[in-house]
Amino acid sequence: MTPPANPVAAAQEPALSLPGSLVLRLMAVAALVVVLASAASVWLVSRAAGQEAMRRVVGQQTDEVEVVARLLASKIEQSQKVLRTVAQGITPAMLESPSSLDWLLQQGLPAVGFFDALQVARKDGELRLNIRAGQLIKAADLDPAERDALRRTLIDGKPQVSELIAGRTSNARILFTLPLHSEEGAVLGVVAGALRLQSQGLLPQSMALPARDDSRLVVFTRDGTILSHTDPARIMGQVRDEPGLAPVFAEWLRRAQPVVGRGVTEVQPDHIVSVAGMPLPQWFVARVSNSQALLAPLQGAQRDAWWLAAAVIALGVLLLATAMAWMAQPLAQLCRGAQQLLRHDARGAIEWPGGRGEVGALVRVFDGLAQQRRQQDHLHALLHGQFQAILQNASVGIVITRHGVLEVVGRQACLTLGYAEGELQGRPARTLYGSDADYARLGERVQSAFAAHGTFDGDVCFVRKDGSPVWARVQGRKVNSEALGGGTVWMLEDITAAREAQYQQAWELTHDALTQLHNRSAFDHRLALLLAERSARSRATGAAGTAVDDAPDDGVMLFLDLDHFTLVNDVAGHDAGDDVLRHVARLIETQVRQVGWSARLGGDEFAVVLPGCPLARGQAVAEQLRATVQAWEPSYQGRSFTLGVSIGLVVLDAHLHDVASVLNAADMACYDAKRAGRNRVETRHARDMTSSGRMALGPY
Repeated sequence: MTPPANPVAAAQEPALSLPGSLVLRLMAVAALVVVLASAASVWLVSRAAGQEAMRRVVGQQTDEVEVVARLLASKIEQSQKVLRTVAQGITPAMLESPSSLDWLLQQGLPAVGFFDALQVARKDGELRLNIRAGQLIKAADLDPAERDALRRTLIDGKPQVSELIAGRTSNARILFTLPLHSEEGAVLGVVAGALRLQSQGLLPQSMALPARDDSRLVVFTRDGTILSHTDPARIMGQVRDEPGLAPVFAEWLRRAQPVVGRGVTEVQPDHIVSVAGMPLPQWFVARVSNSQALLAPLQGAQRDAWWLAAAVIALGVLLLATAMAWMAQPLAQLCRGAQQLLRHDARGAIEWPGGRGEVGALVRVFDGLAQQRRQQDHLHALLHGQFQAILQNASVGIVITRHGVLEVVGRQACLTLGYAEGELQGRPARTLYGSDADYARLGERVQSAFAAHGTFDGDVCFVRKDGSPVWARVQGRKVNSEALGGGTVWMLEDITAAREAQYQQAWELTHDALTQLHNRSAFDHRLALLLAERSARSRATGAAGTAVDDAPDDGVMLFLDLDHFTLVNDVAGHDAGDDVLRHVARLIETQVRQVGWSARLGGDEFAVVLPGCPLARGQAVAEQLRATVQAWEPSYQGRSFTLGVSIGLVVLDAHLHDVASVLNAADMACYDAKRAGRNRVETRHARDMTSSGRMALGPY
């Protein structure tokens, strides 16, 4: 859909819409990717630069120690050449004439001045000449180490460079020896020249300069004695005390490797150590540098690079976020229009964004949804009006429940239940029942009916708002449970009046109108049910092998006949007689209500059945009834009357099978009470039948 043609409406739109959460998450992810990629690139470049710088430092330092080692080796070779020149001027005859040697060395050979000291000895070890600083020195003053060097040369017949001849640092020296050979090659003697350690011909102090805090140049022997050091105080010290160099020297000693001229470098956490050897004198040249100090400029440059990279990354992220926010404007406008559509705010036209692609397709979809929404709203309003009309005018109550809550209650249902319209809306369905037990029982009935028939149809007793009961015929059916979430539609029809009329009619059929007790037909029916139940149990016990005479009794029956009742009728009239019957009925009902039931058989005769009552208990109840009636003295028309009651008690044992036999037995027991003087209780137990079919009775 294209943008609206109305410029005023378009101008009302905000110039910039904030992006939504999805775009913000995409911006965050993009920014994170840019930051991580840039940081990784800077780290890789910085790491590569550090490695390259380290490689160059290692290469330069290795080259340096190799050059210094070669320079020192060339000095030693030069010293040996000078000594060889001296040896060539000494003849065998001169070895026998010390004065000739002295003149030759002091006057004839200028090269002799190259050395600080010079000695000549014959092959037998006799020192023929010992000159130091141009002065002739006694043979006894020759250092033992120098004497040993001369002896080794005579024995080996080879030129040698002695180990350091120690003394004071300023007097430490190196002795160069060269054998003197005859024309036949035999060793005639030895000539030796000594150079001080710090002489110009060997290791001048200037060789260790310039001194730097971050680097040291060290020359040391194979036994670890320092010959030259940037710090003069360390000369003649031990390499094992040198930071950084000590572990390298210890490792060389452990491996027992030969001294070679090729330089090697070891990079340690805090030091860079480069070592090159000089095979002839068995010396080492080492450069020990502080790696942190050497790489400090590089690390500073790396920190600057990181800050610069951070600034560039921040600028890039800002530009990226701005570009993404600008590109997401159509999507933000689309989201705002969709929210208006969801809130039903679009009574007019919604300003959708223009464009093609995905946004344009979504605009067309939302526009179609807006049209469908308007159609559905119109249809919904129409259906809602019709539904409300049904709720207001239906002759039956309509109720819709969902999850035990009253969601819709029609006007007629409210009237039936005694509530105002809308008062029951949203309240629990339990409100309409007298107790939780009633609500639970109805729920079980409903579930059973739904399971069996899919519907419910039955009479239900509800409780009105004022607490009075109301009976209704209820029909219920579940409607589209998936769409309504378990909703159920109920139809209620008030049947309280009809049920009361029906109950009154049934009550009149089973009760005596005068005394409100059960009448003769109801009594016969209830007693027949009791005997039938007893008979079924008897058959069950008989099948189990129990004798009939051993079966337990099912209670007792009392047959009551008022004494002197006709006198009340004759003297006070039938109204007084009716009042006597009503009062006696209330006395009987009060006494036996908890343990049995009573009935009026006709006239002044009453019956009481005590199911499951033992004989002794039955006799006590009968005696209580007799005493209660006797204690009552009614007064009518100014005259008092004394009444009594004759009671016949019969045990309901297995010999009494039907209602007629029970009534006959009780009537005869009551007759015995009358004949014995009235106002008494006579108990009888059925034993057997007479030959004429009448039951024979005897005292219990």
